Amino acid sequence: MSFISLKEVVDFAIELEEGAYQRYKRAAELTESPAARKMFEELAQEEATHKEVFSKVDPDKIEEVNICKIPEATIGKYLKDVPFRPEMGYQEILTFALKAEENAYQLYKAAAGMTEDPRLQKTLLTFAEVELGHRRKIEALYEEKVLTEG
Repeated sequence: MSFISLKEVVDFAIELEEGAYQRYKRAAELTESPAARKMFEELAQEEATHKEVFSKVDPDKIEEVNICKIPEATIGKYLKDVPFRPEMGYQEILTFALKAEENAYQLYKAAAGMTEDPRLQKTLLTFAEVELGHRRKIEALYEEKVLTEG
């Protein structure tokens, strides 16, 4: 069984957060609702902040014993099934975002459980909770806009 390094987790997180940022910026452009636009812009800003935080992590400064022991096969569970495309429609973006937020939540939770560095654990668990909050906001919007309005 091979494991991934903290650097690989951080690089993956940066990619995940950049994708989320792009997705929410596009959703803000597509929505006609001022409230939904504001929410998507706020989500985009949060994801940009997450990316910045992960970009500042220096894996070389974390002791070798604190490498995340996530089997490589496990990380595949968190990859998106469908690549994000800028031409996606509003409903498709919401559906995609729901899965991506759930994946981010599960990844950060799993990574937190597999590192011994308490500061990194706290950061990852905080991000996990934020991503869960994002998923809940999107679920509510999906129920309101897609399920009730068709």
